[in-house]
Amino acid sequence: MKPRVKLKPNVESALNLSAAAGMSNAPDVAHHGASTRASDVRAWMPRQGSADSDLLRDLRNLIVRSRDIDRNHGVAKGGVQTLVDNVVGTGLRLSSRPNWKVLGKTKEWADEFAELYEYLYHSWWWSTACHAGDSMTGDQMTAMQFRAQILNGAYLALPLWLPDRGDGFATKIQPVEVDRLSSPGGILETARLRNGIKFDEFGAPIGYYIKKTHPGDAYADADSIGWEYVTRYTDHGRLRVIHGFDPERSGQSTGKPLLSSVLPQFKQLDRYTNAEIMAAVVNAMISLVIESPMSHEQIMEMFAADGTTDVMEAYQKMRTENAVSLQAGQAISLFPGDKAASFLPQRPASGFGAFVENIYRIIGVALDIPYELLMKDFSKTNYSSARAAMLEAWRSFNRRRDWLGTQWCDPISWLFMEELVNAGKLDVTPAEFYANRWAYQRCKWIGPGRGWVDPVKEAEAAAIRIEHGFSTLEDECAEQGRDWRETLAQIKREADERKRLELPPVAPMGRSQQPYASDVPNTPTPQQANA
Repeated sequence: MKPRVKLKPNVESALNLSAAAGMSNAPDVAHHGASTRASDVRAWMPRQGSADSDLLRDLRNLIVRSRDIDRNHGVAKGGVQTLVDNVVGTGLRLSSRPNWKVLGKTKEWADEFAELYEYLYHSWWWSTACHAGDSMTGDQMTAMQFRAQILNGAYLALPLWLPDRGDGFATKIQPVEVDRLSSPGGILETARLRNGIKFDEFGAPIGYYIKKTHPGDAYADADSIGWEYVTRYTDHGRLRVIHGFDPERSGQSTGKPLLSSVLPQFKQLDRYTNAEIMAAVVNAMISLVIESPMSHEQIMEMFAADGTTDVMEAYQKMRTENAVSLQAGQAISLFPGDKAASFLPQRPASGFGAFVENIYRIIGVALDIPYELLMKDFSKTNYSSARAAMLEAWRSFNRRRDWLGTQWCDPISWLFMEELVNAGKLDVTPAEFYANRWAYQRCKWIGPGRGWVDPVKEAEAAAIRIEHGFSTLEDECAEQGRDWRETLAQIKREADERKRLELPPVAPMGRSQQPYASDVPNTPTPQQANA
């Protein structure tokens, strides 16, 4: 056994003190962010609550403040409109895809069924026949409901059956402000009743309490006071309420506004910007300061000697009568003893632009919108960074579009198909439809086109993807907001018309145009050449 090395007394004492200090400063937890002793985080004690406990008590303030910011802040308004334009645009187009394998049908049958259903659906959806108020098209309702989801956290609509309108359709959609969804007065909210929504034991909504008028309606009459309870489904299973939101946590009964996390930044930035603008305006209005050498006592003595009773009023009158008016090329005559001093404004702050830009970048991250798209400013962006920003934005847009198609468009499409089946307008019996409802109703929703940053490069890339099997014409058309069947049909019509007018066909990319083989003497057709 080796002998222990004995340290000098002063060295050993220092080590002992160091060890003791280390023990006293040892963290109380393994994760610094969970510490209750560290000075920088020990006062950080958020409350722990369920999804609804954390949200519902704050929801009203979040909604009304989000609406106020949208009304009064240009960038917030533009950010919301950017989301609406890119997710909804001019509307989501139905592309019916019945599952013909599950139904035991053929692909040809599925194409014929889809074509007829799309024609009937678009005839209804692209007119005001789909709106209970007969004043909005389906695409307008979609844009309004998506905007409501952004600002209110959720949207609400009631499918109605109104067969006596004379437009050939009975299914009508009535959008409802989500503020009307609330628990009736005098009824305590419980685990089965929250925010006007009644749930079953598994958390599925089974009914909704909807206020007869908006709680903030200044024109409501006494007869419209109260609530109406609407079950989610009718006795035969037809949907009666469409309530859509984007949940963040399990057990969440409604959504929260998208602007919630950046409301303070928007409000403070609005105040700061207005203060800088006001300072700039004031600075622009003041160009010269007149300094008087006379003190307050001297002014009092001078006018008191003349027997003036109201000294300051007389002095102010004299100043007004001898006011200095600044004009170009003017020699200024000042009051005796006065001195002119130049005014050097110090506002707006030199770092105003950079500071505001950084705040808007933070806001853009919260809204999932690149700064360039939020501010519509691509002046500092090259092709690569612009395309990267747009690709990142389109991931978010596609996710929101898929959610909107599933939560809003799908239920409405199903309601309309049910009406057509029972009316005998589709080649499906009601029994077959209800037995395989999901197979008949399968579809895809095509939104606005993504557009191109560099049309030539991206068109070439699309052609290469199709040629090598990495993509299809359907996928490429959908990215540009078009239906592939309509595109092919239109290409065929244009090709026939070009041939009729004896124009050369449109050549594939990168190849020279050649006339039609049938128009060149002694030139065999492809069929003849292969024979």
